[in-house]
Amino acid sequence: MTTTTAPVAIIMGSRSDWPTMKHAADALDRLGVAWDARVISAHRTPRRLYEFATTARVAGFKVIIAGAGGAAHLPGMAASMTPLPVLGVPVQSRALKGLDSLLSIVQMPGGVPVATLAIGEAGAKNAGILAAQILALSDDDLAGRLEAFLEAQTEAVHETVED
Repeated sequence: MTTTTAPVAIIMGSRSDWPTMKHAADALDRLGVAWDARVISAHRTPRRLYEFATTARVAGFKVIIAGAGGAAHLPGMAASMTPLPVLGVPVQSRALKGLDSLLSIVQMPGGVPVATLAIGEAGAKNAGILAAQILALSDDDLAGRLEAFLEAQTEAVHETVED
């Protein structure tokens, strides 16, 4: 087990998920929240998943963002082995455009919660923001940065269609 100073872990089933999951990292960067990204496949690296999930809290993580496509077992399996909140991001698949991933992540049995976000880039971005919101419950500086982010986002929306 390696200890970390990053409060957020971003895990994904394969390197090919990074173009989607990078949007979570970008959102966290904008809010000044450290993160650690890892490739952990529920199907191809089950021992790695077990080691990570069972030690994540002790290692210093506070929130896990888990992205997966297809059968998308990673978020649910991670959630079954850790007391930390797990935010699931369905990665868009070729076969069913991410609907398979969404259904696999959102349909968790009672007692094993996974907060499931939208399919693809928007879901990853929102997972980063949601992770920051969770952390901001006990971090006033981060709460201030989130308020500034939300205010800037609101101000960026024009009231008219003209420039």
